[in-house]
Amino acid sequence: MEIEKGSKWVKFDVMERFMRDVFKGIGVPAADAAVCADVLITADKLGIDSHGVSRLKPIYYDRIKQGIQLPKTKFEIVKQTPTTAVIDGHNGMGHVIAVRAMELAIKKAKKYGLGMTAVRNSTHYGIAGYHTLLAEKAGMIGITGTNARPSVAPTFGVENMMGTNPLTFTIPTDEKFPFFLDCATSITQRGKIEVYAKLGKKMPKGWVIDADGGSKTDSRAVLTDLIKGTAALSPLGGIGEELAGYKGYGYCAAVEILSAALQQGAYMKMLLGYDKKGNKMPYPLGHFFLAINIEAFVPLRAFKKTAGNILRELRASKKMPGAKRIYTAGEKEYLTWLYRKDRGVPLNKETQREVIAMRDELGLKNYKFPF
Repeated sequence: MEIEKGSKWVKFDVMERFMRDVFKGIGVPAADAAVCADVLITADKLGIDSHGVSRLKPIYYDRIKQGIQLPKTKFEIVKQTPTTAVIDGHNGMGHVIAVRAMELAIKKAKKYGLGMTAVRNSTHYGIAGYHTLLAEKAGMIGITGTNARPSVAPTFGVENMMGTNPLTFTIPTDEKFPFFLDCATSITQRGKIEVYAKLGKKMPKGWVIDADGGSKTDSRAVLTDLIKGTAALSPLGGIGEELAGYKGYGYCAAVEILSAALQQGAYMKMLLGYDKKGNKMPYPLGHFFLAINIEAFVPLRAFKKTAGNILRELRASKKMPGAKRIYTAGEKEYLTWLYRKDRGVPLNKETQREVIAMRDELGLKNYKFPF
């Protein structure tokens, strides 16, 4: 858990309330604003700082003000069967669209054992794991994926063709935390590079490839180069085949297909965010959500016990020399929550400036922050 020098801690309830008021201040209805704020603050609670309050201004606030994302969400079910649904989000708030889409999948799974929804014309929906956690809380397995603006090159390529395209699972266990796997199918995600840029840190070699096939490490320059198309993220595994980058490439492509083909939505270069004249336009993202009702297979208690046994045996296995412990997915997020629950969210200096700018622009004078 890396906290930038100069960061200030703000209590979760204060920051969540502030984000709610910011969303309302730019036209998001109160109930939807609460959903959006909850998605973002959950990311910070779990230590996924790349997708929390640090993205409030550059991803949501600015895009709404630029007119490329709508604050009011029209959630349209365009096709439906007992176990499936196709949804059009009409470029509204991705958090709201995703929550409703997963809730619909859960409702179908309660009745029929499985429920799946596919969404088109949505927008960035925050951490994918928020939505799979909704299924886990209902005693189900949750799975989701989404495409994103192009930033990842295919193996042996240098052009940014696909998004970071997370494929995310949350699985109930009998422990204090579920199996929670929320990660990109690229070697890193754009949000983590944004965090590195805010910290003024260089990235490890192999994360980003340039037009000549070399590795770029300047995080601030890379964010510009990704937009210009002169750099691309490597797929999970890394550049080339030596470390099996083709596997990440394959998973990334699978998520791209499932986020576009089932719902006949936009994909790859359609998601650049610019029209042919170079004008900014919406990022009409696609998502998919799957809820699996465990009770349709075995008793939930028995499932949780087996899942917990698997994780405990993994953590108890022989460690490599020098290693203090073995973790399983979701454990670090749980430990981060225990550490942060009484402290709040750490805001680095740039995010502090963004928070003050939004507060002052919207006239939210009641908020006094420790910076």
